[in-house]
Amino acid sequence: MIRSLAISIDAMGGDHGPSVVVPGVLLAAKEAPNLRFILHGDEAAIRTQFGAALPGQVEIRHAERVIAMDEKPAQALRRGKGTSMWAAVEAVKAGEAAAAVSAGNTGALMAISLLLLRMSVDVDRPCLVVGWPGTKGITTVLDVGANVDCDAERLVEFAIMGEAFHRAAHGVAKPTVGLLNVGSEDMKGHEEVRQAHAILRGGQFDLDYRGFVEGDGLSRNVVDVVVTDGFTGNIALKTAEGTARYLGGELRAALTGTILSKLGALLARPGLLKFREKLSPDAAAPLLGLNGVVVKSHGGAADRDIAAAIRMASKLAQSDFAAEIERNMTRLTAAVAEHQPPAVDGAA
Repeated sequence: MIRSLAISIDAMGGDHGPSVVVPGVLLAAKEAPNLRFILHGDEAAIRTQFGAALPGQVEIRHAERVIAMDEKPAQALRRGKGTSMWAAVEAVKAGEAAAAVSAGNTGALMAISLLLLRMSVDVDRPCLVVGWPGTKGITTVLDVGANVDCDAERLVEFAIMGEAFHRAAHGVAKPTVGLLNVGSEDMKGHEEVRQAHAILRGGQFDLDYRGFVEGDGLSRNVVDVVVTDGFTGNIALKTAEGTARYLGGELRAALTGTILSKLGALLARPGLLKFREKLSPDAAAPLLGLNGVVVKSHGGAADRDIAAAIRMASKLAQSDFAAEIERNMTRLTAAVAEHQPPAVDGAA
């Protein structure tokens, strides 16, 4: 771990603010004692959570205001300066921190990050990526909500970014990539998906592209990286989260119905906790495509989720995934032009 690596934290973000963020920072600090942390927010509230002594690797910077979880992105931009979220991202822009972490408003975080950090070369908009649990490990899925409408070029951008991210985050030397679709045949899906498939199959990128992947392939880890638009990805993610909560609730009800089942549940508790964690998608969702590392944790994050987001942020900050993305992006314009339908001559 690089000694000088600092992570900037929006301490007020999420449903629980410092009461969850500070314990998450302490967990991360225990795992990686050479990391430094800059916490932005209400100084008194943050110090209260630390108790008697502030760890030496932690710095608190007071921020007067907080962006609400239901605040519109445009409103967040207008009043963002002086908030804990703005300050957390601004520290990355200023070079004071290698990455920013927030459990706050997703739309506001994306808007502020885009304004302050801008996009990396040839990338139009950032996308949101999540780790999807499966039978063989984790599948990287993107976009999961940042870009509702995506053309073929945008989907190819996601493939390039997702492949580089998966290598940096999960240590896979050559991640496999697929496009989410309603079937595996070439003629299936809408025009944008088919065109993206043709571009990726053309082989101009340094990607191990495997073709179309159906929805059931997400949890079977048929490829390392699954690409889709933000509309489809967000519905899939929320469906998975809801299913996990439903299964957890039904299992809890079944195991607490009788004295005997309660005793069995007590004996099986370690295994049941592991089962619950495996059902839920990763709590760390980086925004890819920015000139800087920003990681989003979900609003209801627990301390272990904040620690996981910090762990992800530090991994990405120490990788060269951004340079890998840039190298492949330079080939994208030519590849898209090659697969554009020929212009129709309108002359009579």
